[in-house]
Parts: sequence; structure tokens; C-alpha cells
Amino acid sequence: MTTAQTTRAVALSPVFLPLGLAKTAAMPFMRQPAAHLGMPPDLHRVIGTLEIAAAAGLLLGLASAPRGVAAAVVTLAALAHAGVAAAAG
Repeated sequence: MTTAQTTRAVALSPVFLPLGLAKTAAMPFMRQPAAHLGMPPDLHRVIGTLEIAAAAGLLLGLASAPRGVAAAVVTLAALAHAGVAAAAG
């Protein structure tokens, strides 16, 4: 794993983890923007769960490349899911 890959994993995981935890806990500061977009609370929790999985996968990906690829897939799924939900809202 290159230094750039390690840096990205270490920089992104602390971003995804607290945001995912806040979404799954339905914190008001996360609920309000989602409600503004018309996103149902259950969908918002699913996206939060995917963000938590992405953060864990990024850190696990430091140990092996296949785990890093899996983390990338989960991250893209979370972002795509959020984008589709926002567009449909």
C-alpha cells in the first residue's frame, strides 16, 4: 500500500465514522437536512450504516488490498444511495 492510499484511508475514516454514527442515532442536526430533502428516517439510517461500514472498511483495507476494494464499493454504494434518494425526494 502506498503512502497516498494510507493517507486517504486515515483521513477519510474519521470523517465517515462520526457522520455515520450521527445518522444512525438520528441526531437532530443530521435529521433536519435529510427531512428538508424529503428523505425518510429509515433510509437515512441505512446510509449512516453504510458510512460506518465504509469507515471500518477503509481501516481494514490498510491490512489487505481486497478489503480496501470492498471498502471502496461500500463507500460508492453509500454515496450512490444518498444521491438517488435525494434526487427522488
